[in-house]
Amino acid sequence: MKRLIKILSIGLVMLGLTSCNKDLLNLKPTNDITADEVYKDLDGYKRAFVKIYASFALTGGGGAGSGDLGGIDAGQSDFLRLYWNIQQLTSDETLCAWNDPGIPDMNFGMPASDNVMIKGLYARSIYQITLANEFLRESTEAKLNSRNIPAADREKIAQFRTEARFLRAYQYWILIDLFGNPIFVTEDNVISKNAPKQIFRADLFAYIESELLEIQNELADPKTNEYGRADKAVAWTLLAKLYLNAEVYLGKGKGKYTEAVTYAKKVIDAGYQLAPIYKNLFLIDNNVTSKSEIIFTINYDGEKSQNFGGTTFIINSLINADMNPGSYGVPSGGWGGNRAVSLLPTLFNTADKRAMFYGDKADNEEYSLFTDGLAITKFKNMSSTGTAGASHDGTFSSLDFPLMRLADVYLMYAEAILRGGTGVPQGDALIYFNKVRERAYGNTSGNLTTVSLDDILDERSRELYFEGYRRTDLIRFEKFTGSNYLWPWKGGLKEGKAIESFRTLLPIPSSEIIANPNITPNPGY
Repeated sequence: MKRLIKILSIGLVMLGLTSCNKDLLNLKPTNDITADEVYKDLDGYKRAFVKIYASFALTGGGGAGSGDLGGIDAGQSDFLRLYWNIQQLTSDETLCAWNDPGIPDMNFGMPASDNVMIKGLYARSIYQITLANEFLRESTEAKLNSRNIPAADREKIAQFRTEARFLRAYQYWILIDLFGNPIFVTEDNVISKNAPKQIFRADLFAYIESELLEIQNELADPKTNEYGRADKAVAWTLLAKLYLNAEVYLGKGKGKYTEAVTYAKKVIDAGYQLAPIYKNLFLIDNNVTSKSEIIFTINYDGEKSQNFGGTTFIINSLINADMNPGSYGVPSGGWGGNRAVSLLPTLFNTADKRAMFYGDKADNEEYSLFTDGLAITKFKNMSSTGTAGASHDGTFSSLDFPLMRLADVYLMYAEAILRGGTGVPQGDALIYFNKVRERAYGNTSGNLTTVSLDDILDERSRELYFEGYRRTDLIRFEKFTGSNYLWPWKGGLKEGKAIESFRTLLPIPSSEIIANPNITPNPGY
């Protein structure tokens, strides 16, 4: 099994973070163990460090019931499930048939401040930031000296610190992208009863940028770190994302497209290559077949790290019992939830090997009916050779999710050039755009001779559909709000209608506003 999963499993057991522990907001591993006991040696530091990564893939509760966020169902509080739902359900790609609390409003692109997914993702990001902050507080030179940590171990702990800073920066990017103006806490803030202060978008942008620039050279070289851990290329990819969206975060005329070009090119030059077969990116042996393309993953194991979020959620929510769940590696699964908005299949032609749809009714006459819309068969708990992955009870998934991959970097690179980025040949925009299409078609028959920004947006949907990119893309292309681009059920109408411009930001959760007098709601909410 993939090594990071083993480390996660061992680390969580040693930390007491098994599924029966319902008090995971306590930053100590258990209520009666002090920090000096936890961080007494290198093994203790590693276990605490692993917890930061583990919080991407686990929720502290093995399925139903309270998880590590307290008051939020464990199955609903997984990072990927929350982030994926917000990015996809508000977009022109995905509709969910379920009527669970918060889903209809998310389908319409109009979630309110009490939406359970809004509350969950905000809390999840803050929780993961809190874990990183705690590790950083406990791994300073002063702390290491006080615990007599040997010099030979300090280099590894320093590497853990750098990765913890990256993981914190990543979660702050989630918050700046979706919420804009969250609370802000680092390891330098004294833990007290005082409510955290709010940070505003421009200041948070500057902080994320400075952190990533400072740590980039301290991370492992590209493709040399343990599978599933951050390296230089991961930081460069996040910098490219940050810069590509700078006009959204900072305002018109404040774009940083040359910087986006620079950092996307760093990733391209690091030796990554597109995986030969597109569909293998979303099968359980993607760490082997698609290793050349995948930059950063969230790792899952259907036996050792069970969670009703992650790829277990994605795979099961995209199929129903009539679709033979066993052929997807989840013979007891198939929840019949998410499927395609009718516009998505129209982007593909028959020669495009990326089109993976099931069904015979593309229209979305009823948003609450799974079969009104084509199902997506892209993700499977199966290997490229047809072997089912590990799956406890025939429901859970062992598919690792590619959080960052090269095809996205190629398309970011092309887009940044078209938007005015300099320092590289302008013809690279078309070259790297066509590289993505050549993989999709298996030859050059799908290549374009010119490329526009609209072509980029459409190609991003064809290449990255249902991978959690779309809301951010639509906002950057100014097609998320207003009436200049409509899709079924946008705004709550079958034919679609305009939604207000303030909805490019999600609301700060109402529970946060009530609890923290330092928080000003986002405009419009």
